[in-house]
Amino acid sequence: MKTSELKQEFTAIFDEQPERVFFSPGRINLIGEHTDYNGGHVFPCAISLGTYGVYKAREDNTVRMYSANIPDQGIVEFDINDLAYDKSAGWTNYPKGMIKEVSESGYKLDHGFDLFVHGNLPDGAGLSSSASIELLMGEILNDVFDLKIDQLDLVKDGQKVENNYIGVNSGIMDQFAVGMGKKDQAILLDTNTMDYSYAPVKLGNHVIVIMNTNKRRELADSKYNERRSECEEALSRLQTKLDIKSLGDLNEAEFDEAAYLINDETLIKRARHAVFENQRAIRATDALAKDDLTTFGHLVTASHVSLHFDYAVTGKELDTLAENSWKQPGVLGARMTGAGFGGCAIAIVEKDKVDAFKENVGKAYREAIGHDADFYIAEISDGPLELK
Repeated sequence: MKTSELKQEFTAIFDEQPERVFFSPGRINLIGEHTDYNGGHVFPCAISLGTYGVYKAREDNTVRMYSANIPDQGIVEFDINDLAYDKSAGWTNYPKGMIKEVSESGYKLDHGFDLFVHGNLPDGAGLSSSASIELLMGEILNDVFDLKIDQLDLVKDGQKVENNYIGVNSGIMDQFAVGMGKKDQAILLDTNTMDYSYAPVKLGNHVIVIMNTNKRRELADSKYNERRSECEEALSRLQTKLDIKSLGDLNEAEFDEAAYLINDETLIKRARHAVFENQRAIRATDALAKDDLTTFGHLVTASHVSLHFDYAVTGKELDTLAENSWKQPGVLGARMTGAGFGGCAIAIVEKDKVDAFKENVGKAYREAIGHDADFYIAEISDGPLELK
């Protein structure tokens, strides 16, 4: 989107001239799914789709927000010193929660502002629109109030908003991927230690195609919390004999030897996914470092199979996209990305095969599901920034 057009949209809503324009990316996770709350590794990257914010300072303490994506809600207004959660405030609870976290960390916010938000992430698609908005707000507050907050602290604030303010028991991956994103690089993050490193994603003549099921997934309402509690129960059974802090502490062989302690078919499957997926994320990073795209693609596909059979979070729509992607020429691998139960999948596809890929997978999806999937080419991008 052009900054000039965004400024015009701001003026049309607020009847004022805006001062600054910001952008915060969405994210995809290349591999390492449902490992972030199990003490494992994730391998996400920020993407060129995201959320734009157009800002103007006010002289009073009023904050006014408007989303071009949810125009029916109109302008939502609140006082910068009155930041209690308000269900009727809808989407604005995400930026409002960030303002609350920053304020409670002792930073002085001495005036209100008007904020116009326009995102080009598909709604409810699992590309982290909520983390994108949280880190957009963090970037704006940090810049315009000159707070000098460390970016990692803003990432942690974003997770606190989800956990404590919104009430979603999520890990830190989404905020980390958005907040710490770098162009053409993914992040290998150990969620146990918060150690991280950047890995160049050199796909050669391949691109990442995002496939949107167009089936909404609401994280708070999904089986996310159920899966999390299943893993916690499996871990507690393993801890009766093993000195481990998380499922991410185990490798495949160690898990196989200790699985008898869990002694429950469903819980073994859930824990096995967490352990094996963690190892897949590490191996996938190594494969990329060696420019071994074939192995990387196989690991991406293996991730989906595990998410289907062991973690049971895929569903017909995501399985249809992944399974039909595997059949196409020029595809290295494909998997669901995000929490599952709808949302998006990704495929790594040869550039000159992308059009045929979209047509073939799109046709198979429409015939099986009854509505269209949408396809996007994802570029790996930087984290939140001001647009000049």
